[in-house]
Amino acid sequence: MNILLDAMGGDNAPDANIKGAIKAINQIKAQVTLIGKEDVIRNKVKKFTGKEIEEISPRLKIKNATETIEMEDQPTVAIKHKKDSSMVVGFKMLKEGEGDVFISAGNSGALLAGATLLVGRIKGIDRPALAGILPAYKSQLLLIDSGSNTNCKPINLLQFAQMSTIYLRNTFGIKNPAIGLLNIGTEETKGNELVRESYQLLKEKSKELDINFVGNVEGRDAFSGKIDAIVTDGFTGNVFLKTTEGLGKFVKKTLSESLTHSLLAKICTIPCLPAINRFKKTMDYKSYGGALFLGVKKPVVKAHGSSDETLFEFTIKQAEKFVENKAVDKITEQFEKMQ
Repeated sequence: MNILLDAMGGDNAPDANIKGAIKAINQIKAQVTLIGKEDVIRNKVKKFTGKEIEEISPRLKIKNATETIEMEDQPTVAIKHKKDSSMVVGFKMLKEGEGDVFISAGNSGALLAGATLLVGRIKGIDRPALAGILPAYKSQLLLIDSGSNTNCKPINLLQFAQMSTIYLRNTFGIKNPAIGLLNIGTEETKGNELVRESYQLLKEKSKELDINFVGNVEGRDAFSGKIDAIVTDGFTGNVFLKTTEGLGKFVKKTLSESLTHSLLAKICTIPCLPAINRFKKTMDYKSYGGALFLGVKKPVVKAHGSSDETLFEFTIKQAEKFVENKAVDKITEQFEKMQ
């Protein structure tokens, strides 16, 4: 297995990307190929470790790419004109079978355009979608779409529900995942036109498509542990995602400050440290890795734009599991049967 990593994509590239790969390489069985400017990558590896890349692991490789797609670039234009960028080179390697999964923390729009134009959609799926994993009470929550399609139709949300059902069954072993529709209320009549029409379509088609649709879900109930996946459009989903991440950071920071504001507080905290550390780990979105881009023919993972080395480390380990569990193959198989 070969995991392709865009070494030049993201706010903290290439340092965080390279450090994450170095930390992950001895925790996985797969090969990791860093895609980007070879001289830059080699110099960074030498600076961080004091070793040449070949000395670190025979499974850590470099694929030279002379260009970089920047965050401010127009997505489609960049994909078409920056043909030797780390992102385009990665997509071409993935399509041609030189890699099994591609990870990038770069320009989200370019990643969407490249995955769709260069790798291709699974037949029967109108729009691929980002499926991000968030912590929930004694479980995890799949959020789809978490940022790739700002404008959707009811058929898109129905397909998001189908893909998330197949993904959760095959990757997490959840036999009958509960799928909810994100809304401002639980009643059928609540929400805008898209949500109301999507509700009726999911209600009508859920039995036929083997979707365990549990109805509308309000944001406050999303993390109850009773819902396995939340379906929404990419605009709403991305706002939900970023708000959740921001709240998690706020809670962790406030808790830390409260427990260390005085000597007495510090002393009283000592017996509770194991429980506090478990709580912090649960709230840390970094440990859940990136978002799998469901609906394209090969596994593509979008890492957070602000990913640090820890998040890259977890995302690389997560990507290996994506390939091993054959989530993309299962989605392709199911939609081909429907065709």
